[in-house]
Amino acid sequence: MDSVLFLFFAAAHFGLLLWGIAIAVRRGELIVSDLALLVVLGLVYDNAVLSIGALIGEGGVLQALNGARYWLHALLTPLLVMVAWHVMARSGIRWLANVWAVLAAAVVTLALMVYEIVVGAAPMRLVPEHEYGALSYANANAPEGPPLMVLVVAVALLVAGVCAWVRQRWAWLTLATLVLIVGSAVPVPVPSGAITNAFELVLLIGVFATIAFQDRREELPALV
Repeated sequence: MDSVLFLFFAAAHFGLLLWGIAIAVRRGELIVSDLALLVVLGLVYDNAVLSIGALIGEGGVLQALNGARYWLHALLTPLLVMVAWHVMARSGIRWLANVWAVLAAAVVTLALMVYEIVVGAAPMRLVPEHEYGALSYANANAPEGPPLMVLVVAVALLVAGVCAWVRQRWAWLTLATLVLIVGSAVPVPVPSGAITNAFELVLLIGVFATIAFQDRREELPALV
């Protein structure tokens, strides 16, 4: 039953959130890569709402809770572009640390936010959707075709993963991003609408593992 699966993913993302906070606390300062914490926080909310939809039932409350899901997706998911930029900069590509590279990443991030608001969140028309035992409100005005914002974010993370792999011998972000891309593109023969959330979880595990790895590498000179 999908409600149970969504509850599991909400708990798993919450555990991932705690891990990300622990990484930042251990480091002793916040960095650009920590924007991934906001993305995970949004996914905790997203999965939690999907898990309790059948309990709440159709109505204004559930509709409002689901509406917030779309706004959080539009405002938070593009932040992974900034995370990708920072992973690349920390991998040792020096020119990416200059102000123009930072501005370029910020512009792409803001452009994706605006795009998602204009084509998704602002014109959304929510309708009840029952699927595999779960109840949610879907956006009937969602644009058709592959989601542009998700594609751009995936490409950015894939490039960042390749940079970390080539320059730091760390392959996990690349592999995690490929799991998301392949898993989202290839139909999974499982009677569930929640299974694709597993690919998001794998991706973000790869993101936080990479942040922790790069933290450890930057600590090494101080230990010598």
